[in-house]
Amino acid sequence: MYCPYCGTGGCFGRCCGSCGSNIECLAPFLEDVTESNEGIEAGLIHKYFTEGHAYEVILDFLEERHNIVLSLRTLKRRLQNAGLTRRIDYTPIGTVHQTVAHELRGSGRLLGYRAMWQTLQQKYHLTVKREDVRQTISRLDPSGVQLRSRRRFVRRGYVTAGPNQVWHADGYDKLKPFGIAISGCIDGFSRKAMWLRSGSTNNDPGIIAQYYLQCVSEFGLLPARLRTDCGTENGTMAAINCTLRSQHTDDFAGALSHMYGTSTANQRIESWWSFFRKQRTQFWIELFSDLRERHLFNGSHEHKCLLRYVFLGILQKDLDEYRQLWNNHTIRPVRLSVSIR
Repeated sequence: MYCPYCGTGGCFGRCCGSCGSNIECLAPFLEDVTESNEGIEAGLIHKYFTEGHAYEVILDFLEERHNIVLSLRTLKRRLQNAGLTRRIDYTPIGTVHQTVAHELRGSGRLLGYRAMWQTLQQKYHLTVKREDVRQTISRLDPSGVQLRSRRRFVRRGYVTAGPNQVWHADGYDKLKPFGIAISGCIDGFSRKAMWLRSGSTNNDPGIIAQYYLQCVSEFGLLPARLRTDCGTENGTMAAINCTLRSQHTDDFAGALSHMYGTSTANQRIESWWSFFRKQRTQFWIELFSDLRERHLFNGSHEHKCLLRYVFLGILQKDLDEYRQLWNNHTIRPVRLSVSIR
């Protein structure tokens, strides 16, 4: 039993063998705490496993984020006891077929088979082979597969020193005709989505600064440099980042921690927006355009307010889901470079 008075573990009997305190009366409460902690630990292991992370990554997350230290052998034993495995007990193909068909009726129709496979794992907790997902999509949506294969092209290269060296922030205006503006920011090295928020505007400096501060608070770190276009909405965020970095001693501390440039030259997030549209917002653009073509939306201020009232919460939930799925997908390993663009 654990003694809360002196912090000694492994105590037996009525009194602590180290400090002599009576701990018999605390036994029921300490047992409840132990059971609660074990339940939390099991839940975290289940969460990270179903998100598709490797064993080493799960161990790192448990230690760094939750101060839970386990050995690889212990983790495998916990997974085995919980019946969690990736090699057996695959989900019946009929269930996979129905789930994919359900996703194809919404914004999931924009996903390729790799992203769909990840969605089935993380959103629906299905155990399925990626090849089975590819074949299922080919049968259910052959026209979509053909369209996605035609849009492949090669982009120019991008290099950066490592994670959190450069964050790229920008506004996404494709839904502005319908009264909805999106603001996003990604890490240039990993393309991790730092924030992805929707609202009535992405031109208010106070709102953009709030997104930035919430992100810094969530992750507990600052970017070495922040890259934005020259819009006035980025001024407050840029000033905050430079101020927070003013006492640092690296080469990009202080005023050098922010970079202005043209929107089109902010290539990392401009490239990411293309993925974002193909995998998520194209569905919403087509949905709202259909309302306009059916004369259910005329672009007036009142109609924009009504559309936000009905759809904004649903859209933000969709963006949160996309951000989580994107941040958990596996990226190809690359060699580090010392240059920053």
